[in-house]
Amino acid sequence: MAESETRYRVGGMDCAACATKIDTAVRRVAGVADVSVSVMAGTMTVRHDGSSDLKVIEKRVTGLGYSVAPLAGSAAPAREHGSHHYDDHDHGDHAGHDHGHEGHDHAGHDHDHANHDHASHDHDHGEKEIEGLHGHDHAPMAGPWWQSKKGRLTILSGVALVVAYAVGHLVPAIAPYAFIVAMLVGLVPIARRAVMAALSGTPFSIEMLMTIAAVGAVIINAGEEAATVVFLFLVGELLEGVAAGKARESIQSLTGLVPKSALLEDNGQTREVPAESLAVGAIIMVRPGDRISADGIIISGESAIDQAPVTGESTPVRKGVDAVVFAGTVNGDAVLRVRVTAAAADNTIARVVKLVEEAQESKAPTERFIDRFSRYYTPGVVVVAAIVAVGPPLLFAGPWGEWVYKGLAILLIGCPCALVISTPAAIAASLSSGARRGLLMKGGAVLETLGKVTMVAFDKTGTLTEGRPQVTDIISFGLSEAQVLSRAAVLEQGSSHPLALAILNRAKSAGVPVPPAFELEALPGKGVSGKVGGETLDLLSPPAARERGALSAEQDARIAALNDEGKSVSVLLINGVAAGLIAMRDEPREDAEAGLAALKSAGVKAMMLTGDNKRTAAAVAGMLGIDWRGEMMPEDKQRVVGELKRQGFIVAKVGDGINDAPALAAADIGIAMGGGTDVALETADAAVLHGRVGDVARMIELSKRTMRNILQNITIALGLKAVFLVTTIAGITGLWPAILADTGATVLVTINALRLLRIKI
Repeated sequence: MAESETRYRVGGMDCAACATKIDTAVRRVAGVADVSVSVMAGTMTVRHDGSSDLKVIEKRVTGLGYSVAPLAGSAAPAREHGSHHYDDHDHGDHAGHDHGHEGHDHAGHDHDHANHDHASHDHDHGEKEIEGLHGHDHAPMAGPWWQSKKGRLTILSGVALVVAYAVGHLVPAIAPYAFIVAMLVGLVPIARRAVMAALSGTPFSIEMLMTIAAVGAVIINAGEEAATVVFLFLVGELLEGVAAGKARESIQSLTGLVPKSALLEDNGQTREVPAESLAVGAIIMVRPGDRISADGIIISGESAIDQAPVTGESTPVRKGVDAVVFAGTVNGDAVLRVRVTAAAADNTIARVVKLVEEAQESKAPTERFIDRFSRYYTPGVVVVAAIVAVGPPLLFAGPWGEWVYKGLAILLIGCPCALVISTPAAIAASLSSGARRGLLMKGGAVLETLGKVTMVAFDKTGTLTEGRPQVTDIISFGLSEAQVLSRAAVLEQGSSHPLALAILNRAKSAGVPVPPAFELEALPGKGVSGKVGGETLDLLSPPAARERGALSAEQDARIAALNDEGKSVSVLLINGVAAGLIAMRDEPREDAEAGLAALKSAGVKAMMLTGDNKRTAAAVAGMLGIDWRGEMMPEDKQRVVGELKRQGFIVAKVGDGINDAPALAAADIGIAMGGGTDVALETADAAVLHGRVGDVARMIELSKRTMRNILQNITIALGLKAVFLVTTIAGITGLWPAILADTGATVLVTINALRLLRIKI
């Protein structure tokens, strides 16, 4: 039976323990093959064989007190897990690659991004069934914390505690009962959640530990402490919710960059329409100072565009006709007309958000280890607490009250909340931080492996270089350079060949006149000829010029020298006589040298693998100071990556995601380079949206920082527990400090993880 995949929006999760409870409960439903839950994105993906009753899955989640709603268009056949899907796209044509958005079906991109706004719709689920069961609020925490369900419960519990103190002071006789009532205000919802979690397969939940400790405290006449501990627990949960909400907001704030309306051109008139209604192919007008409301291509106008909101580039970029623009960027100084190339649910920002959300659902190896650890750790804590509570009284006739109290304190110290959240909080913050800078990583495992990379293998064309030839030399024989360029451009008018475009672009930027030509004729395999103002012009390849006997030995030597530098040469003949040479080469990106230097200083080696001829490869590699292999077919690149791995390197392969597919799949990490085209984003493990070579080093640095952050978090969580375990057994600290230690550790770990959102890389 074919596997299907259904995605849900889940409201009310705020820590990894929530995700684990949902995961455990849903896995028990018949027919479910796999479940992945993302706390930060508030989503759950369920892979099932089609026999599962989706209503049962939803009931399980709402039974735990969370809200759940299917995401529109999410029941798609599941893809083979972990495989790369290169064959989905046949993008052989490199030139068309940049505009690959058009006409795409965007499989997998049709999830309803409008669901971000459906928090209110989510409320209805579950609350009707078991109102108040889960103290969590049913949506990513939006608005003031005190208006959330969790906030209201915390305030109510605090008020009940204050009233109990006041009543106890005025009428000491009923003080114990007042504190029991105050405790029950907060404990009843917690206990109900504990029972539901136990029935769903999570007997040792944090709520269960809390309930046992509070009830035990009442039994040994520590009702005052029990009520305070419940209140402190609710405060801790509330703080976790606020912190999780902050991390979630940082991802969702990306969607806020796109304006809500657009100026649509319709029969010569412009009218304002909602941005989400724009269809592919529509023409929109963007005024100076306006945010661009859709991904598209400029069809008229030239302006400086501030891309900082999307790319992080500090200086505006000048863009003219045929340039690609992104939704959310700001138009500078002129009116632009833009043809829309992607629908709202599929623009660059929407895809980034979706990728980050999906990435958070794929757990990192460290996170899996922590999950397994806490599965044994929590029951272990219960056993230790039980031994401390009953051991000394039974074996050494110790006072029951004192040792049961210590056992309950150990139970609270043992709550694994801070430990379990230590990894996902850091990974979520890091994925979000990277996405804001155009560094997309598909999940925690990718993020973790990136920091271990010791060798980066780069493709040349379009990765280390711009991907299109540029005129590097104009050599004239008897004419001025401008005259040579002007005549060459005359012959290349109307051609879309990359070398022709290089000449036309240079003529345009140099401002040389390009008069119309007559009798233009293409000479297949040789060049082009035509007539202008009485002159017969030919622009030929060197072999074709030699055939005509137009080149002297000296001119031939000049051509050979240019070829040795990896440049392609065209020869201009006027009336059969050589008048000049135009040399072109695909030049390195502006930041390629600095980007490679950053990798070197981080102790990472780099190598260039290219299908280009060895002369060109050697010339580019020489300019950049990098090892290289040339004249490589895709399978050769794959073979080299395999050899590097056998030599003990952790290999990242950087390419454009199309002709590098086999090598990207063979590498430990495949990184796609470029403007966020579908094929690049779907095939690789990570993507550098803005095509900067330096971003590869930034990605590796971000990964290393994240792993350091996770180590700090685990140290904080276990360190605090160890200290309080010793002081509790020694009788120095009691129940209050125990719950403060647990809450404090959770809050410290979350705050430490959120620091990753602010880093400048």
